[in-house]
Amino acid sequence: MTTTMRNTTVAMAVAPYESAGPIKVTELVRGNERRLLEHLGQLVRRQSVTLDLSSVQRIDAAGISALVALYTAAREAGHSFIVSRASRRVAEVLALVGLDRILLSHRTAWKSRPGRRLQLHAA
Repeated sequence: MTTTMRNTTVAMAVAPYESAGPIKVTELVRGNERRLLEHLGQLVRRQSVTLDLSSVQRIDAAGISALVALYTAAREAGHSFIVSRASRRVAEVLALVGLDRILLSHRTAWKSRPGRRLQLHAA
């Protein structure tokens, strides 16, 4: 999972805690969702964020709830929160609950954004 932080004109991909090292998450399920909220909760209040979910193969209600919480916090702060490169399974689940239109980025140029990229790896 990679985090991209954006403001109005600049795009860069940086982990919220660079010194903490990468955290890889392959399942956004109960227990893992807290880690996502801890890493991104304050960040979405400071700037727009695009979250790359290409490494996430499984998501449950807790993971969906975490994404909605991050989206809500970002919107309340005047920023955007977008999910990009979701795996087919995760995209299907988000579509099933109607969140694909709200959360999923349909831009294909995401990889061309300038900046550093760090993946978040979970143990």
